Amino acid sequence: MSLEECTTVGNNIKDTPFGYTLSLIGGKWKMIIMYCIAEKPGIRYNALQRYIGAITYRTLSLQLKELEQDGIVIRKEYPQVPPKVEYYLSKRGQSLIPILDVMCLWGQENQL
Repeated sequence: MSLEECTTVGNNIKDTPFGYTLSLIGGKWKMIIMYCIAEKPGIRYNALQRYIGAITYRTLSLQLKELEQDGIVIRKEYPQVPPKVEYYLSKRGQSLIPILDVMCLWGQENQL
C-alpha cells in the first residue's frame, strides 16, 4: 500500500488506514502504556502507574480500558482476595511494537 492510499487526499483522515492506526495509538499516553507493558508483560496496575510516573490513576484507567476495547491490551483478572489484575499485549498489540521501535530509533537519531 502506498502512502497516497493511506492518506487519500480529499477524504477525512479518520476514514483512512493512517487515521485508523492513529485512533488506536494516538494521544499522549497510549504508546507509552503499550511500550511499558511490552517491556514488563504481566505488569500490575499500580506497578504500571509507578513505572510511567506522571500519569494520573484516572487517565491510566481510561487509557487501559480503551486499549482493551480496541483489542491491543489483555486484562487478566485472577479470582482471589485481594483482586489481582495483570496486563499483557495481545497479538494485535504486539504487532504495533515494531512501529514504536522505529519511532524510538528515529528519536535517537534526530534528538537535538
